Amino acid sequence: MSIGTFSYPMPVNEPVMSYAPGSTEKKRLKEVLAELKSSEIDVPMYIGSKEVRTGKKIALHPPHETKHTLGYFHAGEQKHVEQAIEAALAAKESWANTNWENRAGIFLKAADLLATKYRPYINGTTMLGQSKNAFQAEIDAACELIDFLRFNVHFLSEIYKQQPVSSPGMHNRMEYRPLEGFVLAITPFNFTAIGGNLPTSAAMCGNVVVWKCANTQVYSAQMTMRILKEAGLPDGVINLIYVDGPTIGKVCFNHRDFAGVHFTGSTGVFNNMWETIGRNMANYKSYPRIVGETGGKDFVIAHKTADPDVVVTALLRGAFEFQGQKCSAASRAYIPSNMAEEVKKKLIAGVKSFSMGSPEDFTNFINAVIDEKSFESIKRYIDNAKKDEKAEIWVGGKCDKKEGYFIQPTIIEAKSPKYVTMCEEIFGPVLTVYIYPASSFERTLELLDNTSLML
Repeated sequence: MSIGTFSYPMPVNEPVMSYAPGSTEKKRLKEVLAELKSSEIDVPMYIGSKEVRTGKKIALHPPHETKHTLGYFHAGEQKHVEQAIEAALAAKESWANTNWENRAGIFLKAADLLATKYRPYINGTTMLGQSKNAFQAEIDAACELIDFLRFNVHFLSEIYKQQPVSSPGMHNRMEYRPLEGFVLAITPFNFTAIGGNLPTSAAMCGNVVVWKCANTQVYSAQMTMRILKEAGLPDGVINLIYVDGPTIGKVCFNHRDFAGVHFTGSTGVFNNMWETIGRNMANYKSYPRIVGETGGKDFVIAHKTADPDVVVTALLRGAFEFQGQKCSAASRAYIPSNMAEEVKKKLIAGVKSFSMGSPEDFTNFINAVIDEKSFESIKRYIDNAKKDEKAEIWVGGKCDKKEGYFIQPTIIEAKSPKYVTMCEEIFGPVLTVYIYPASSFERTLELLDNTSLML
């Protein structure tokens, strides 16, 4: 029965655990990390009711300990994308007709499982698979994903309450329905919470989803999928597959039932997707919804009256948390000349105070970058800066991949405001500083606004 008015009040943010020395949560997380490393996992694709194993196994290694094998995942191909779409469309009618309250209950249950039983597991798989330290994993994989699920239920219930105005003698009523087809969710490596949010937010609205996560996020993505299934998510509503980008695009963007994409990743990829969808508009049943979050070259600008200590803290935390692998990372900074020497001195001291190594050692603030391709790309920027008279390395610059993909936090002073590392997104632990005349704040605002326009 669905007779009743059901309410989902505004939730509160999930409290962040400290993992302080001697704490219960630290002890339990340490136990789970040891458990996860003690055996090799065999990760299938989840298509409809089936766990699909192709035999084409790709090894999962911690970025900080590349000799260790966490397990293997089974890579898919074109036919598996097609199977995932078929499974999604087969589940569509039943899921679309499921009462909102019953849909909501599944995702609220998943949030509760994340907050309790699976908290150390979602954090542990994120720490090992993405080399994210315990506190960063707690904020991302546990708290943010829990909040996404709970707040999304609340806000969707508020949307469903919105009704058209009725004239005298009339009662207008509107019902909301899902899109006509399937939604493609493409998620990145850097946030486990994004990996969970992009497919679930679409599914929460009654849509069926094909979910392609980054290969470098499979270890935590499969844990998210297992939690959703335990929470009661019906087979076929979300289908998790591991295929390459061109293959997923070829099948999904040419399918008549393609109804939308929920994407986080590079600007170039998203631009190409948008262009492809536009060319194929005549093939679709309806207009696909296109939602994307892409790269950035985030900046910090300090005014001449700023507190140098606050500036330094903002830059150290903003640039180097999770090795700068965020579009929101402080990647370029504009420092006024009146405080430049003091800021420089304290930034250098701050970087030198960082400990770097495995996230299994909770004292390490800096861990490894995600993979060898990223390592080599970041290293190339640093090596070029070392040789370029237009740049000066203040601190850092050491790169070592003998045991894992470790890049020391690096600060570059650009002699030109248009130097390459001021303009291009690096997606690593590299901060570029430009020192501007303290009296030229307004002109510098115009400068930063016209730098890095297209990424």
